[in-house]
Amino acid sequence: MKLFGTDLKTLEAKADEMQGVMSQIPGVADLGTFQVRGQPNINLNVDRAAADRFGINVADIQDAVETAVGGKALTQVLILEQRYDLTVRYLPQFRQSVEDIKNIRILAPTGERVSLAQLCNISLDDGASTIYREGNSRYIAIKYSVRGRDLGSTVRQAIDEVGRKVKLPEGYHLDWTGEYESQQRANRRLAFIVPITLLLMAFILYSAFSSWKWVGLILAVVALSPLGGFLSLLITGTHFSVSSGLGFLALIGVSVEIGVIMIEYINQLRTRGLPVREAAKEGAQLRLRPIMMTMLVATLGLLPAAMSHDIGSDSQRPFAIVIVGGLIVELLVSVILWPTLYVFSARPGDRLPPSEQSFMAEGEHVD
Repeated sequence: MKLFGTDLKTLEAKADEMQGVMSQIPGVADLGTFQVRGQPNINLNVDRAAADRFGINVADIQDAVETAVGGKALTQVLILEQRYDLTVRYLPQFRQSVEDIKNIRILAPTGERVSLAQLCNISLDDGASTIYREGNSRYIAIKYSVRGRDLGSTVRQAIDEVGRKVKLPEGYHLDWTGEYESQQRANRRLAFIVPITLLLMAFILYSAFSSWKWVGLILAVVALSPLGGFLSLLITGTHFSVSSGLGFLALIGVSVEIGVIMIEYINQLRTRGLPVREAAKEGAQLRLRPIMMTMLVATLGLLPAAMSHDIGSDSQRPFAIVIVGGLIVELLVSVILWPTLYVFSARPGDRLPPSEQSFMAEGEHVD
């Protein structure tokens, strides 16, 4: 969280309020605020009336403080082609404490030496140690982690609770950034990409089968492909994330590939003269081995990632869990559901691929 505003004390006070509200939300852990204050500062506020009484202007006072405490370059020293500033300032024993700074003398036009304490109100205050800026605006950051709960629902509850219980002054605003911002950005992209991908997939399938019936059948079974991924997330207690969302996209792609293989082969068997039931049964039996080999390769390859709990595994484990669990269920769907739905939807007038005899006859006609 980034709280933007102008006054550092107000930023810290509101950050403490937000931290108190978020500490009551289930799933929020490791709360902390990036402190912006804590550095002791010596503040000098010029008393303009006193300065005017001694005939000293504000610029002279500022110049005296800069020269005595910080150091001021008076000239340069040349060593061959190198230039070095020659600065002067008080010795350390004359500028170590607030009292030393109060005793800094300034020469008035009357020749009188006036101490800095007579011209300024000097105080030691708690000032800024670090000032964070973004977009030319000051902000204070509140960090937190999410444990034992999914990121999306936790942050949404935090947004509601903080917005209801913490009132921000005019000109102050709050941004929720970090991993949650990345997740929301990825979700918006997926909401745009997934429909376009499914639409393109439908047209590609139609170009392969020249029939919307088979396209609809494949997409209907594809809609069930995420079932195994959801079950695997539920069993392992893994929360949905962008990584698992990408796993579902990959799972849909595998399901479409299997559907194309299955329907194409069953159609070829029907072209050879087999009845619908026999073609579906034989197609499921003969395609089982290549489908199982494809799934075993992907499952065994991703199984170590799905079982890993090492550093960095949080980003890859949800993806692997969805793929492994989804492919196991997909195997059952391929062997049982595909042939069953095919038998129910098949009709005598279905568009099928040309038979081998038709290709041979066409070749003889051309010769």
